[in-house]
Amino acid sequence: MTTNRTFTMLKPDAVENGHIGGILDKINSAGFKIVAMKYTQMSKRDAEAFYAVHSERPFFGDLVQFMTRGPIVAAILEKDNAVDDFRALIGATNPEEAAEGTIRKLYAKDIGENAVHGSDSDENAAIEGAFHFSGREVY
Repeated sequence: MTTNRTFTMLKPDAVENGHIGGILDKINSAGFKIVAMKYTQMSKRDAEAFYAVHSERPFFGDLVQFMTRGPIVAAILEKDNAVDDFRALIGATNPEEAAEGTIRKLYAKDIGENAVHGSDSDENAAIEGAFHFSGREVY
């Protein structure tokens, strides 16, 4: 199922380092429309549930600790081909491998503190968006 929406989170490192405005500018300049957005903080329970797919991986505990250490900005974005276009905009998970001009190349510190999350499929975009937003919060 292809949709025109994707989900993103500006992670605690991006918020701590004052990159909210720069990242949102890149998102807007790339033609995405923000249809839902909130500044919030994930609880340990939230982070464990959101990243449950990684629960057996050795980095899971560090990931949960990182994602709960400070506020995030969660957003649902709209554009034709949203998931693939946003994945291209954010760049590779490892900022050293990310293309020039991508969000992670510009704002990420390393593979663990990589500034931004982007859904990897239309199905996950719907699931992740619904995790953070009720229907009445999405326009």
